[in-house]
Amino acid sequence: MNIKQALGQEIFSIVSEVSEELQLNSFVVGGFVRDFLLKRKNKKDIDFVCEGDGILLAEAVAKKLDVKKINIFKRYGTAMIHHNQTDLEFVGARKESYTNDSRNPFVESGSIEDDQKRRDFTINAMAISLQKESFGDLIDPFQGIQDLENKILRTPLDPNITYSDDPLRMMRAVRFATQLGFTLEKKSFEAIKENHERLEIVSIERIMDEFNKIMLTQKPSIGLALLDKINLLQHILPELISLKGVEDNEGKLHKDNFWHTLQVVDNIAENTDSLWLRWAALLHDIGKAPTKRFHKKNGWSFHGHEFVGAKMVKSIFRRLKLPLNEPMPFVQKMVSLSSRPIALIDDLATDSALRRLLFDAGNDLDDLLTLCKADITTKNEQKRQKFINNFRQVEEKMKEVEEKDKITNFQPPVTGEEIMEYYNLSPCKEIGIIKNAIKEAILEGQIHNDKTEAFQYMIEMGKKLNLTAKK
Repeated sequence: MNIKQALGQEIFSIVSEVSEELQLNSFVVGGFVRDFLLKRKNKKDIDFVCEGDGILLAEAVAKKLDVKKINIFKRYGTAMIHHNQTDLEFVGARKESYTNDSRNPFVESGSIEDDQKRRDFTINAMAISLQKESFGDLIDPFQGIQDLENKILRTPLDPNITYSDDPLRMMRAVRFATQLGFTLEKKSFEAIKENHERLEIVSIERIMDEFNKIMLTQKPSIGLALLDKINLLQHILPELISLKGVEDNEGKLHKDNFWHTLQVVDNIAENTDSLWLRWAALLHDIGKAPTKRFHKKNGWSFHGHEFVGAKMVKSIFRRLKLPLNEPMPFVQKMVSLSSRPIALIDDLATDSALRRLLFDAGNDLDDLLTLCKADITTKNEQKRQKFINNFRQVEEKMKEVEEKDKITNFQPPVTGEEIMEYYNLSPCKEIGIIKNAIKEAILEGQIHNDKTEAFQYMIEMGKKLNLTAKK
């Protein structure tokens, strides 16, 4: 295998030449080698390992490339340079040993063989030689290329040691299985189930980085279901696990909301790459476990689950250290509104109900409708088609109402300043009462979203509040 000829990148020859000058043995390792063999698109980062000083190699390569900036991490013996839109990382080959209470290893210099042993999976433990005499040769001591062909995730060493030493690798195992469509080797599967509690020593930020990569895959349910099977999901989203199961009471059943949720996430993944809209799908029914009730007459109900779920979103985001500024309110909004469009399908939707939905959804209406369409998971094709057709009718009607009443991005046709000017008022509660009354009248269809009609309505409200117009 001649990597220079195969990839057509000069960087490999440069690293090889510099390594020879420094009398260092250098190799390309890890994900780049894996993706190259899988013919996957280059991730735009390349990892180099040398038997010796990785920082020294990085500095010499940077000089050769005329790159001025080098990011050096002395504690880890690594350095990174950016060249031609590619991140090049250099590190010295090393051995690692771990303590029980930390995933940060004790590191010492080692050979390429030592470095390959410490890798998480055989498919990431392959290396390509950059030595002049063996340039392009694959070094594969753990049959990683065979595991690539068989689509199996296997650890180079005893999986109990691999996962116990660095429990984040358990999350990486699920992520790779989901991204690549691979299967966990049986020993790995059992080792993760046995060591799942070790995940507690990993920072939640690192866990969520892997979790979000799973959420952004083509079919997230593969990873979510696997996280559940190997006991990791309970450490991340126990609220989701609470949705599992179907209860039978007096012959009345409800659907399994856990598996329904996973299907909704897959459905929405077909139509959006937005991480936070996918999170909205993941949490859209999260309030159903705490609101589940059984009524002898009507069977199971989940009354108010959208509002309870929306409140739960904030505590979940805070616990998982997800962003609380922009994404969290958006996910809350989607969860709280998630049943509204579907309710309009069931009823003969009034213009008033449509206007209120348009007002509450605002600029996020398209995302809400995408979520609601993904929520249709019935296996009954006739029923599914009926839902879709009804949904389409509601969408058309909403377009008509929006064109007529301009509710999205609603701006009061009469401003607070105009009310104060007309009645010669200073800021007071009456202004808010009038503005809210005008908004409600427009949403209810009592008046059009029109300045003349709104101004007349303001005068009527002023009379009810005993306000006197300025002379």
